[in-house]
Amino acid sequence: MSGLASDDITPWLPPEDLDRVRRQVPMLYVDVLPVRVDATGQVQQVGLLLRATGGRLQRALVSGRVLFHETLREALTRHLEKDLGSLCLPRVPLSPQPFTVGEYFPTPGQGFHDPRQHAVSLAYVVPVDGDCHPQQDTLEVGWFTPREALLPEVQAELVDGHSTLLQQALAHVGRLP
Repeated sequence: MSGLASDDITPWLPPEDLDRVRRQVPMLYVDVLPVRVDATGQVQQVGLLLRATGGRLQRALVSGRVLFHETLREALTRHLEKDLGSLCLPRVPLSPQPFTVGEYFPTPGQGFHDPRQHAVSLAYVVPVDGDCHPQQDTLEVGWFTPREALLPEVQAELVDGHSTLLQQALAHVGRLP
């Protein structure tokens, strides 16, 4: 441990410092595909967020930064509850293992794209059992069967490489048609 007292730990940087760090250091994120599963654990539906971004309606996975001194379990739970509501009841594994790692670059064409920064994202599939309602900047939580989620019109609505992550997630859980 670094020997920091709990009073010395701040959850995140002020906006001006964050902008500077984003230009110089890769940031750590989590991307999460919330799913509904049946009694045998097979994925029946996937949850995609609908947001207004840059004047357009776009779909996305649950996504966000991992804060300083936050475990991955805590980050996954925090972002799921932030976007789906505190009653979404996520079943985050005790020892979460990502199904893939996404690399986001500020330069288009180098992998996934995030114009703000270079970021590394650990991607997860997490079952949710409770009531999910849009929170904060989420307009809607849409639930799709795996087949519906792969329709070209749904794929076209997904932002910044999330269509690739969705396909990889469905392959990971054995639900590609």
